[in-house]
Amino acid sequence: MANLKNIKNRINSITSTQKITRAMKMVASAKIKKTENRVKASRPFTYELTKLFYRALNSVRDIDTKGMKFDEPINNYPVLLKEREIKTVGLLVVTSNKGLCGAFNANLVRYTIKKVKEYKEKGINTRLFIIGQKGFASLKRQTNSVGFEIAQTYLNFPAAPNASCARVVANDMAEEFVENKVDSMEIVTTRFKNMMSYSVETWDILPLDDIEDDYVSEEHTDMTVEPDMPTILSELVPLYITNIIYQALLESVASELASKMTAMSAACNNADSMIKSLTVEYNKARQAQITQDIIEIVGGAESVRK
Repeated sequence: MANLKNIKNRINSITSTQKITRAMKMVASAKIKKTENRVKASRPFTYELTKLFYRALNSVRDIDTKGMKFDEPINNYPVLLKEREIKTVGLLVVTSNKGLCGAFNANLVRYTIKKVKEYKEKGINTRLFIIGQKGFASLKRQTNSVGFEIAQTYLNFPAAPNASCARVVANDMAEEFVENKVDSMEIVTTRFKNMMSYSVETWDILPLDDIEDDYVSEEHTDMTVEPDMPTILSELVPLYITNIIYQALLESVASELASKMTAMSAACNNADSMIKSLTVEYNKARQAQITQDIIEIVGGAESVRK
């Protein structure tokens, strides 16, 4: 009878867990559509802004920046756009604050470690800017073994990212760039594809070594700007850096929800399989117990009859 009780307790425990995973799946399913719409709506703006930014840079000639002062590092576009030898890379890693989303964070951490090792082989150092508690918890244990520094962490960003969060990160990375602590700015994030898949990618922010042909065509190489190019660049450069980080945050949240929905769906299916298997085992054990009771009753009756 103790065996039956244990099996019954396991069935009840799995059923309770299944209720939690099913609820989490429903929450992720409810949020994913809204998040997906935000991602798809922001992509055209990001593309057009990047195209405008590249066209402006392609039209830049010599700009006199003497006497110019900047209230924030991200506004210091002369330094941000200046080409330099890359000795240290500033890598922004976008992970999640919560788990139970499959291999989402593990894939990002694995990819980041791979990038750090590749740079190390080239003699380039790496400074990480980490968004998300899960990424920080995993990467901080490998700082010495892999060989990188953690410059900044952002562990309390809201579940729905906003431009203010992106601005904070952009200004911190720009400050390190201006102070020559990093010579390159990149993002390790996920690109949302659909409800079932995403890809881990690296996005380049600065410097811009080559202006891509997709953004600049020959007939649009020259631009006429008003009031002047320094004024335009002082607004365009911060907007470009902030927006690309904001786009990375949106893509990451959508990918996280998609991964969570898939993981919770798999958990629900696994729970169903386990419950069915344990139910069969329980029925067999109960039948065996009933058979044993009948045998004992019949045996007792026979002994009395004799």
